[in-house]
Amino acid sequence: MHYKAPDNSLHVLDDASFEHLLPVGSVQITDHEAEAIRLANVVPPTYAELRATAYPPIGDQLDDLFRQGAFSPEMAAALQAVKTAHPKGR
Repeated sequence: MHYKAPDNSLHVLDDASFEHLLPVGSVQITDHEAEAIRLANVVPPTYAELRATAYPPIGDQLDDLFRQGAFSPEMAAALQAVKTAHPKGR
């Protein structure tokens, strides 16, 4: 059962015997009404969030740089030591 509090927050109870725990003034609403409230409160992702999730994972980016030889010899040796000690697929 879905309930809407006066501040428009949603609450769900499996048993009506717990209604006394709801905020004062809460009213029972339908599943359809609850879904409408949920959807109205969904915050769309920002441009920055969309852009950040569009990039490949940072690990993949760094691995590609390693394979392209973009790191100093010291860093490449350190990374290769990790790759050798912990090969993928183990």
